Amino acid sequence: MGELENLISIHDLDRKTIDHILDTAAKMETVAVKRTKDLDSKIMAVLFFEPSTRTRLSFESAMLRLGGSVLGFAEAGVSSAGGKGETLADTIRTVERYADIIVIRHPLDGSAKVAAEFSSIPVINAGSGSEEHPTQALLDLYSIRKMKGKIDGLSISLCGDLKYGRTVHSLGMGLCHYDVKIKLAAPQSLRMKPAIIKHMEKAGVDVIEVESVEEAVKDVDVIYTTRIQKERFPDAREYEKVKDRFRITSDDLDLMQEDTIILHPLPRMDELDSDIDNTPHAKYFDQVYNGVILRMAILKLILD
Repeated sequence: MGELENLISIHDLDRKTIDHILDTAAKMETVAVKRTKDLDSKIMAVLFFEPSTRTRLSFESAMLRLGGSVLGFAEAGVSSAGGKGETLADTIRTVERYADIIVIRHPLDGSAKVAAEFSSIPVINAGSGSEEHPTQALLDLYSIRKMKGKIDGLSISLCGDLKYGRTVHSLGMGLCHYDVKIKLAAPQSLRMKPAIIKHMEKAGVDVIEVESVEEAVKDVDVIYTTRIQKERFPDAREYEKVKDRFRITSDDLDLMQEDTIILHPLPRMDELDSDIDNTPHAKYFDQVYNGVILRMAILKLILD
């Protein structure tokens, strides 16, 4: 067993551990290009009960670059859980016989925690319901540190769907370990959960809430924007009311600082204008590659 056991929640990590993960990721930059056989005897099972492109493929790329092997499924319908009604506990107790580590994405809150309780091998949470996405938060922190040279002292705007977006929930929690100012920018109906705001404030983070794009993009070093999570709305009519409410367009670039960077966990819909892609502000496709680097670090710290 490596230096980490599981990775279920960003809440389980302190500043020292997060910094160690980010430092390890920096070392993976050269390893990713050369590739190694560090994990050549290890098998990773990817259990994705929800659709995914970046998270699943970056985990698989990370494992393959470290010399390991991959098995699993990319949608619930092709598994016994989807087709035959198998419980998550039984799925985990079966898959642990086939692999050395499990990476799970599931639509229900708490699913990764349940998986870890029934598993005798390490479990990594690749997204559970609308609550958490810890590896995305870590790759976002790594991207910020890599692109801005630091995290402490920055002003960061979290924009878009702050109610249902699990990426901003985990990132917000991760940022609580740093000396940052956070601007929470969302329509009234998609505001950040009060419990998360209270956690930020208790940690000493300077937090303000705004409701317009114009306020969101001004006077910040990092803009982290997310899509409106249509699939998590209990009422489709509520989604229709807000789907076009928070769009960043090329017209907003003049309001930004010259060195402001824009990050996005992707996929995007129309909340981020494609005209921005070729500007120096756009860093979201570089952010995608950092997902491979960061997940290499996590796999190595758990398995090596």
